[in-house]
Amino acid sequence: MTRHLMPLFLLAAAPFAAALEFRHVGDFLLQSHFKITGGRVTDIPMKPMALHVYTDGVQIRISAEDEPESYSTYEIYRSDGIGRQREESGALEIVPGLQAMSRTDGVMRHLRLSAEALTITTFPGVSDQTIVSHAVAAVRKTAASPPTVPAEP
Repeated sequence: MTRHLMPLFLLAAAPFAAALEFRHVGDFLLQSHFKITGGRVTDIPMKPMALHVYTDGVQIRISAEDEPESYSTYEIYRSDGIGRQREESGALEIVPGLQAMSRTDGVMRHLRLSAEALTITTFPGVSDQTIVSHAVAAVRKTAASPPTVPAEP
């Protein structure tokens, strides 16, 4: 009887195995990086950096262009949209997106991801600093070229 149940178990487990595979969500170009200390904002100079984003539906993985094997992992805790303010009216709107978090070595990171942007807010433990990194969606020209920011209409 066990011999007949094993194929059924494997068939039932197949969708779960497929769900654990990471798929490419998008590429983003990290453009700004700043820290907030005691209400004061300090820009951290940086060169734009390409980021690749992947998900398995439970976690988000982010890797840099030049280090695909090294990545940060975030646990998704909300996928019903993210709020943002419209510039012209100041009204809050909900857009498709998700939120995730990571806790590693006393540092908490919060991620907001939408089709247009990715923001990572870092809260170092035992510190009064908050670090914010903001990236915009990038469009690939070819497989060999780095991502670029889409032109505004």
